[in-house]
Amino acid sequence: MKTKIAELRKQHKISQEELANAVGVTRQTITSIEVEKYTASLVLAYKIAKYFNTTIEDIFDFSDVEV
Repeated sequence: MKTKIAELRKQHKISQEELANAVGVTRQTITSIEVEKYTASLVLAYKIAKYFNTTIEDIFDFSDVEV
């Protein structure tokens, strides 16, 4: 699943480590989400969206998810 996490981190000038600490995961988890090797849980997606003061849909691209 594509995300805008890396883009948002750069805009806010924060590292993967800083974001990981803020949402309660490891830096490796953030890396894995950014390179599309891991899909964030709903709870983690919510925490990331809340951290950036936006919606889950603004960060995560669901267009390739089968319904």
